[in-house]
Amino acid sequence: MKYLLTTCIAVAMFTSLLLHPQRCFAEEHKTLEIGAKAPDFNLPGTDGKTYSLASFKSAGILAIVFTCNHCPTAQAYEDRIKQLSKDYSSKGVALIAISPNDPRSVSLDELGYTDMSDSFEEMKLRAAEKQYNFPYLYDGETQATSRAYGPIATPHIFVFDETRTLKYHGRIDDVEKPTKTPNTLDARNAIEALLAGRQVPVPQTKVFGCSVKWAEKNGWAVRAAAEWAKEPVTVDMIDEQGIKDLVKNNSDKLRLINVWATWCGPCVTEYPDFITINRMYRGRDFEFVSISADDPANKEKVLKFLQSKQSSVKNYLFSVDDKYKLIEAIDPKWQGALPYTLLVEPGGKIVYAQQGRIDVPAMKKTIVENRLIGRYY
Repeated sequence: MKYLLTTCIAVAMFTSLLLHPQRCFAEEHKTLEIGAKAPDFNLPGTDGKTYSLASFKSAGILAIVFTCNHCPTAQAYEDRIKQLSKDYSSKGVALIAISPNDPRSVSLDELGYTDMSDSFEEMKLRAAEKQYNFPYLYDGETQATSRAYGPIATPHIFVFDETRTLKYHGRIDDVEKPTKTPNTLDARNAIEALLAGRQVPVPQTKVFGCSVKWAEKNGWAVRAAAEWAKEPVTVDMIDEQGIKDLVKNNSDKLRLINVWATWCGPCVTEYPDFITINRMYRGRDFEFVSISADDPANKEKVLKFLQSKQSSVKNYLFSVDDKYKLIEAIDPKWQGALPYTLLVEPGGKIVYAQQGRIDVPAMKKTIVENRLIGRYY
């Protein structure tokens, strides 16, 4: 009976963990409490320097923001974080940002609101592009610093006084979208209080944003990839009118069209990039369509290639053995060299056309910044 009871309890605990894995993460990564001392760290910055608490010893106040590249909420706060740094750097306040995410735990379908993931190299690109006026540090390798501070979501700000005692942690303000005016400037209120020698009026608030991508979550990305691999891959024949209809785009989605062929080296080399792009944005108002310019008799060869690339999208093979008709149907401005790529808005407006290989980062940015997609909720 005792063995049976013990077994039942173990099964119940295991089942609870499967159904509610966030409980395990919440217990393992406890948030630093008000009144605690700032844990030290030794982290690389996107500027090539290495930072620790001692790097900011001259600052009377230290604000640490745990944020990242990919999260739409984090992106919504980028300019406000820059403004905080600008407004208070001359008043003895040092502001730094730390990315807590393990990039291996970020699945492609979590990148629908961004053009960059959370690798250190991509952090460098984001910092340069947005002209960050504060150090941006990477903790994705070991996440030791993030585990010590315990951020709940990105962004999550921690404000310490001159003795590096935690006086405030939580949200930056109470409005996510940068186009709206906040009602409560929580982080600013905390900093202003400390500068004036007063107690912080509200020392702790809840935070809203993307969950931290702890290393133990990388199984989710692996499972997502396994599920994509199971999706069926097909190829249908399409004629001139069918292609013209695709370009007219009478859907409500931003449509990315790639014309390629199995005998085209650049086409074959870049095709996996289109699969990555599709997996990033297919949960949004977006779709990817591939059109093979192979001989219509080579349908099996085309299908085999598409299956090898897990191209579970709308795949077509031009049914007419006249490539000039294909060129005219796709885009009269196209000179005929492969690959050829179009990005078409609903109604047929072509917002991107490229003969030859695409610039993948530029394409991602073009998609996410299109009016139909966007970086924010």
